[in-house]
Amino acid sequence: MSEFCLVCSMTRLNFLGWKKNPQIVLAFILAFVFCVMMSAKAIMFARTYGTIMQIFEPFVWAFSDGKSILLASFLLIFFFMDMPFINEATPYYLVRARRSTWIWAQILYIVAVTLIYMFFILIVFCILCAPLSFVGNMWSETGALLGYSGVGEKVALPASVKIMEMSKPYKCTAAIFFLMTLYTLLAATLMMIFNLLKNKFGGVVSVFILNLYGLLLNPDMVGRLLNIPDILQYKSNVITGWISPLNHATYYMHNFGYDLLPRLWHSYLILVVWVLLNILIIRKLARRYQFVFS
Repeated sequence: MSEFCLVCSMTRLNFLGWKKNPQIVLAFILAFVFCVMMSAKAIMFARTYGTIMQIFEPFVWAFSDGKSILLASFLLIFFFMDMPFINEATPYYLVRARRSTWIWAQILYIVAVTLIYMFFILIVFCILCAPLSFVGNMWSETGALLGYSGVGEKVALPASVKIMEMSKPYKCTAAIFFLMTLYTLLAATLMMIFNLLKNKFGGVVSVFILNLYGLLLNPDMVGRLLNIPDILQYKSNVITGWISPLNHATYYMHNFGYDLLPRLWHSYLILVVWVLLNILIIRKLARRYQFVFS
């Protein structure tokens, strides 16, 4: 059997562990509840004002805020808490394949689960908002009302004028989806590193610290904590935009042609490099990982 086939076989075995697994079921239930909570305000607003939405707009509004991305990434803990995955077939595969093959199966599983999770969130948003939505690639009157009238701030729906003027819904959704996927991959691979280096508790703590770091580097929070004058707040926004992984994953925290924030391709590159570095560290740690079979 080729190495690629072995990697796929081990990855498939990890997915078979989903069957009747209450931890995985709970993860998808919580993800569904999270989507309902995040889309509720947009649905209520559209019904109140008798307007319709572009089908991806609620997803864009929900994840225009770094805090929403942070909460979404936390749910991945349920999927990856048991990494590295060891089962009754692991000794058999380790005899027939190298450790590198085993760890590549773990990495492939992380990537696949992250994509499944992100597509699940996007699809649930679309299903929940479908009765009040259209599929055309243009911003709706609901988005215009939220962005230009200031009503969005009153109902806590961050429909950014910056987003609406610089992109179209499909392009914007794809960018947000990709940024969120890279950030969640960063969190998942970091969790894997500390699971291998320490234990499962260390992996959970590492994700918490990563998200706390991103939360504390929110430009508004930094401005309030350090009492930064409004005239210097822009510099604070630029600095935190570059050094915070969470801000790199936040769509509106980017340069669309008139400031010094990172451009989208900068964030793509930085997040991809971080994820690849984590994968290299995982491979190195796996070489001396001590297997314990019961």
